[in-house]
Amino acid sequence: METQELHRGRLIDHIQLVVRDLAASRRFYEAIFDALKIPIGGTGADYFWVDELFISSVDSQAAAGKLTGRHHLAFQAADRAMVTAFHEAGLTAGGKDNGGPGERPYHPGYFAAFLIDPDGNNIEAVYHGEAKRSAPSVKIAF
Repeated sequence: METQELHRGRLIDHIQLVVRDLAASRRFYEAIFDALKIPIGGTGADYFWVDELFISSVDSQAAAGKLTGRHHLAFQAADRAMVTAFHEAGLTAGGKDNGGPGERPYHPGYFAAFLIDPDGNNIEAVYHGEAKRSAPSVKIAF
């Protein structure tokens, strides 16, 4: 058996979105994650995943035949240009504008953009300003 590796943060193990149109969602999420420089982790006939986010069709075994509700997910961006690229890529791939790139009042330097995905979820990319990470991710090896 090959060793598998996961890269995880501190709080979320995973999130699953169950969507009406998997192909439309895949176009949207592949575009925004390409702009954020995050690779798609894997795919199957009725799902795909990236990092801690799993997206599946309503007929997948994991979905139990039910769509998920509306959510707000915020993804980290490395800089302001990446936030802008995320917004442009999402619009091109079928997302709807829910707030263009710009500073928000949440804290000084909070630079974000918002899109509505094909299922009505509010998807954000945010850059919090200059900071130094202790590591790019937490690596878990099995």
